Formats: sequence, C-alpha cells, structure tokens
Amino acid sequence: MTTPSTPIDMTTVKKEIDAMGLPSVGLASIRELNRIVNNIETATGDRFIRMEMGVPGLEPPEIAVNAEIEALKKGVGSKYPPFDGIPELKQEISAFVKNYMDKDINPVSCFPTVGSMQGCYMAMMCTTRRMKGKDKLLFIDPGFPVNKNQAMVLGAPFENFDVYEFRGEKLRGKLESYLEKGDVAALMYSNPNNPAWICFTEQELQIIGELATKYDCIVLEDLAYFGMDFRQDYSAPGVAPFIPTVAKYTENYILLISSSKSFSLAGQRIGMTAIPDKLFNSDGDNLKQWFGTNNFGYAYIFGAMYALSSGVSHSNQYGLAGLLKAVNAGEYNFVEAVTEYGDRAGAMKKSFTDNGFHIVYDMDEDQKIADGFYFTIAYEGFTGEELVEELLYYGISAISLTTTGSDRHEGLRACVSLTGKERFPELEDRLSRFAADHPKGSDFKIINS
Repeated sequence: MTTPSTPIDMTTVKKEIDAMGLPSVGLASIRELNRIVNNIETATGDRFIRMEMGVPGLEPPEIAVNAEIEALKKGVGSKYPPFDGIPELKQEISAFVKNYMDKDINPVSCFPTVGSMQGCYMAMMCTTRRMKGKDKLLFIDPGFPVNKNQAMVLGAPFENFDVYEFRGEKLRGKLESYLEKGDVAALMYSNPNNPAWICFTEQELQIIGELATKYDCIVLEDLAYFGMDFRQDYSAPGVAPFIPTVAKYTENYILLISSSKSFSLAGQRIGMTAIPDKLFNSDGDNLKQWFGTNNFGYAYIFGAMYALSSGVSHSNQYGLAGLLKAVNAGEYNFVEAVTEYGDRAGAMKKSFTDNGFHIVYDMDEDQKIADGFYFTIAYEGFTGEELVEELLYYGISAISLTTTGSDRHEGLRACVSLTGKERFPELEDRLSRFAADHPKGSDFKIINS
C-alpha cells in the first residue's frame, strides 16, 4: 500500500517523536505525550484533537471567583491560613458530604488539600505507616498512573489488578486473595473510574467495605469526578439518590474529593479530604516514629499536612467555601454545569465507532457505561502502544491503557474535556481518513513504513 498523505505532516511528526528520545512513544507518560504534541503543533501550526490529558475545559464558577476576590480584598493574602482549613470551609465540606453522600462527618476531620493529588499522597503516607506489618497499597485498576508514582516516591510497596473481569460477586474472591495476606494497609480506586469510566455498583461497594472492615484495610476512595455518572441525577442536595460510596458499608475509608472537574477549579489546586470519626480518632501502633503520635487524625494534620504544605492558599479556601455554600443551599447546580462532558462523550464515541473503532471498557455489569469525562477505544490490528503513535499522524492524541494498569493492552484512554463541539466535524474527518487508510483486514501501519 502506498503511504497516504496524513492530516499532519509525517516528517515533522517523526522528527518530534525522535527528538524526545523515548523507548516507545506509545508508552509515554501523559506529560511526555503532551510535550510531543505541543512540539508538533508548534512546528506545523496544526491543532490536534487533544485527548491525552484530563484537563477540565469549562470556565470556573463565578461564585468561587468572586468569593476569592472578596477575600483577597479583605487582606487574607497577607496571613497564613489554618493549615487544616478555615472554619467556614470545614463546615461546608462536612455539609457537602452529608448533602450528596448522606454521611455525617465531623468538620474537624474535613479539610482542604493542595488538589486531590496532595490528598491522595497524604492518605497513602498515613495509611501505610499506621500499623506495623501493614505497609502495602492495593490499586484496583485501571487507574490514574500518577498514583503509582506517588507510592514509589513514598517507598510504599504496591500491587494492582484490572477489575474488569472481576465485577459483581467475583470481586470478593479477587480482593480477598490480596487482603488475606495481612500486609495491605490501604486499597485505592477512582469512582467513576479514570480511565475506563466504569462505576462500581452497590453490590461491589458493599463487598469492598465488608472486606476493608474484616482485614482492617483503609479504602482510599478517589472521587475526582464527583457526581459525574450522568445516568443518575445527583444534583439535588439532601435528597436521594445520593452518590454511591463505600462509606455506606465501612468506617475504614478516606474520601478524596477533587474540585478540578466537578467544580472546574483545576488551576486553583484545591481538593477536599473527609475522614470518619472512628478512623480519625483511632490509634495506630506505627505512627509515632513518623509523626510523633500514634493518633491517626493528629498525625494526619499536624504530621503529614503540616510537613507537606502548611495548608492551601488562604484566598482559595474562601473561594471554595463560597461555592460549596451555594451548592449546599441548592443555589448552584454543579452537576448541571458539567453535563457538557457527557454530551461530548456521546458524540465523540459515535464518531469513533462509526469509523471502525470499538469501546474497550463498555459495560458496568449489565448496564452500558455512562458518557462522561473519559472513554476507551481500540482499533483492530493495533496494540494500544502502536495506536498512540499511529493516531499522531492524524492529529489525534490519547494515552495507552497499558500505562494505567489495564490488562487491555489494545486500548487507549480518550478524554473529552478539550474538544468542543465546534471541532467535531474535524474529528470526524480525521477519523474517516484513518479508517480509509487502515481498512479492516489490512496490516498497513504508518509506524512500520
């Protein structure tokens, strides 16, 4: 087959890939791939359909912006904040968890973090040092690759497994095969899931909760996409349906709530952590050597948080407090504000499947997955590693599922956040050209030409 003319200049793409010096561009990290695509765009002047990074693409709510501006005008920028959170924000986080998850958590153990990423790091740090003989993390994958980087930086051993073949009751046996060894300090997952957008059912959350209690393991529930399973309307405060959570089935949990996606505050780097009273007030037998106390809550705040950042910026805390106050009062519908992502996903998935791609993670047991922030794609004849590079010639960027702990090495994770509806015709054109150049049954690949 004659090498086709691709939407992005082939020579330039090859040059920029080579310039990065990576063993495989298909296994590049999110940031590495982001740099390559930036360089190609600069060199060619052509815009990519950017799906490699989970960067929110909507404007921040004016309520939060105005509340932060007002706080700065009052002079809070000149003062250190309480590093476990200003009282107003702690109260609003507690109310938010009650209103949307139906869980009562004391404001004392609700606090802001420098993004949910810092919240994850602190949770890993404290749980893996809580009990002697329990220092291992278990990741229920696929998952956010950087969480494993955090574990490595901490020096915490970890294991992981792809959950897709262990849905429903099958999850119990799989989880127990790890937990029964007695060395797992904490297990972690995102729900909705990054990258697959699968969502745990109530049965699965109950299994996780019961086993966490049985084996004294802490569940780190990453709620980066809070309320964004758009198959249900979770937008009304204080009324069912409430957002599904493992907190319904155990007291061994830490809630890690991001403000980046659901609240479009990614640039402000503020997340929320909420810890139930039983865990917060408990003692571990291994904390004192690290944090000067065996009390879990005290170690968390005065040990880990104080050492890591001494708190989130003062004005930013007021911004989030103002937004949460409006959300809790039912004056601002944060779910409605981000349904745009679900609309984009539905349209973009159709463009891919119409042009010969298929969805890799497509079901939540007996239900089709929701349309949301991410979806997963594959194309017959390509591994995920190959497909990442091949799509670069067509001006489309996404990351390999291999980098997320997935067993489905043929697939890619695609994020919808940076592709507005005005670019859908361009996406359709590039995908149709890709399909025409790679007919089913053909073994042609630009990367091999």
